Amino acid sequence: MIRSLIVEDAPIVRKGIRLLLQEERDIEIVGEAGDGPEAVTRIAALRPDLLFLDIQMPGFDGFEVLERTSCTHLCPVIFITAHADHALRAFDANAFSYLLKPIDPARFREVLQRARLLLGDQRRIEATHASLGRLLPQSDSPGEWSVGRTGAETPVSRLVVKDGDRFLLVKTEEIDWVASVGEYASLRTGKRSFLIRMALSELEQKLDTRYFARIHRSTIVNLDRVREIRSRSHGDCDVLLHDGTVLRLSRSYRDNILAHRTTSTR
Repeated sequence: MIRSLIVEDAPIVRKGIRLLLQEERDIEIVGEAGDGPEAVTRIAALRPDLLFLDIQMPGFDGFEVLERTSCTHLCPVIFITAHADHALRAFDANAFSYLLKPIDPARFREVLQRARLLLGDQRRIEATHASLGRLLPQSDSPGEWSVGRTGAETPVSRLVVKDGDRFLLVKTEEIDWVASVGEYASLRTGKRSFLIRMALSELEQKLDTRYFARIHRSTIVNLDRVREIRSRSHGDCDVLLHDGTVLRLSRSYRDNILAHRTTSTR
């Protein structure tokens, strides 16, 4: 069963989502919330598999809900909004998907099916990681790779990723940057990307902090790929990579990456 939480301040919209979900046999509605503070409490207590999250709510908005819960629980998020520009910002916040009000039932079923596939991959990846962790050699020597090590030990040099029906080993030095996607991390390597079943905070502990730095609550970057840092308004910056990719450096992580840029060398 997919345990789902509905966060929406409008009772009629909340009821509509509830009725649509009740038609799905594999969905369990574990709770509802009508404002930002209540949503934070419910997410922490219920730890849902899937979150339907309104953007504009009393107390604080959906983006702040994610900021306040990202350290305790992350899961795929489907944002609910009446404004297309908010939907674009939702993707900037690494939402899994979004629904525009009024909610179209066909679009709702399409998004829900994508969530099923994502959560199904999650279970298969967990099982494969457990198997590989038992079969692959472990090492305490720097430079050798391991699977399933903790952040307090030697940083990993390879990660297991799913590629269609295959599982690959990706060298961490090949990673350009990493984006958070709920309880997954998306590894960007050249023109490809791979999902790994690991929260960004957990992955950050496994990567070598001499070469990787957190630049946003949803982004980690390989410092060797950084070409330039440009100032923006309100203390934020743009991080320009050698391939032309532009990432946001939030003010809270600015000193972190600037210190890396002046002291870290390969």
